[in-house]
Amino acid sequence: MASVEVTDLVVRFGTVSAVRGVSFSVGPGRSTALLGRNGAGKSTTMRVLAGVVPPTSGTVLVGEHDVALDPLAVKRLVGYCPDVGGLVPRATPWEHLQLSARLRGMRGWERRGRDLLERFDLDGEAHRVTAGFSHGMSRRMSVALAVFHEPAVLLLDEPFDGVDPTGVDATLEAVADARSRGAAVIVSTHLRDLAVAACEEAIVMLGGTAAATIPAADMVGEAGDRAYRALLG
Repeated sequence: MASVEVTDLVVRFGTVSAVRGVSFSVGPGRSTALLGRNGAGKSTTMRVLAGVVPPTSGTVLVGEHDVALDPLAVKRLVGYCPDVGGLVPRATPWEHLQLSARLRGMRGWERRGRDLLERFDLDGEAHRVTAGFSHGMSRRMSVALAVFHEPAVLLLDEPFDGVDPTGVDATLEAVADARSRGAAVIVSTHLRDLAVAACEEAIVMLGGTAAATIPAADMVGEAGDRAYRALLG
């Protein structure tokens, strides 16, 4: 399975530096959270990893592929849940799965598709267009699509935002399943308790930089909350 290697990543939009010199690695079967407030650079980092936004400088390898040189190969390798959007408003969940299966050449996908919709409590909405979905329902569908093809690298950007406990449990189960297959998993979130539940370590991001890398065990409970708040200043 694939790993992720990020070295001195810098991303600028005009004169604005969204990410400034971030470095980290995630090996096969491992899970890491990008944890921090809104605007910390988490989503920009995830978009680079997904091959959506090019790095301004630095090196980002997803598997053996450099995202700056071969973003299409990276897109084939990853499963990506973006922080916003990602769904076709006039398509149903089943049509989303069908399109993904065709694009990726998946055979016999129907049973897995039904199982995922049931796991994420969307089986009753399988043939309803997503334009009418709540924010939480859209988040659950985006995660289901990201894990559908059992990717070697799973990128979940704010998967818990507005999601009810059933969706949270389904997402945590999907992360555990991906890790058990040997996938490298990265979860971006501003929710410390769920970052700890999903991942083995957390990279705390602040102002586009990686302020600290902390084992999940050190982020638990009141002591973990105090440590996190101290890093955020």
